[in-house]
Amino acid sequence: MSKAFIAAVIQDSIDCTGVAANQAASDLMAAIVKELKKEGGFTLPSFGTFTVKKTKARKALNPRTGEPVKVKAGKTVRFKASPNLKKAV
Repeated sequence: MSKAFIAAVIQDSIDCTGVAANQAASDLMAAIVKELKKEGGFTLPSFGTFTVKKTKARKALNPRTGEPVKVKAGKTVRFKASPNLKKAV
């Protein structure tokens, strides 16, 4: 799914211009990122839950050379689908 797809769905749903739909899609993405940064997660009812998880520093291998490299600690976003979404798919 892309931002363009979301904008197209918005445009068809509320019969607005492509520019307005694109802005709405951008605003939606920005709101999701803001909520993840502020609260560490959020739930879309009947869809699922997004959470921010911390990852530990670890060692990995460079796939090209095979030499070990250090990967810094960081954050990643996890998604857990709701039972309704699982049932629908």
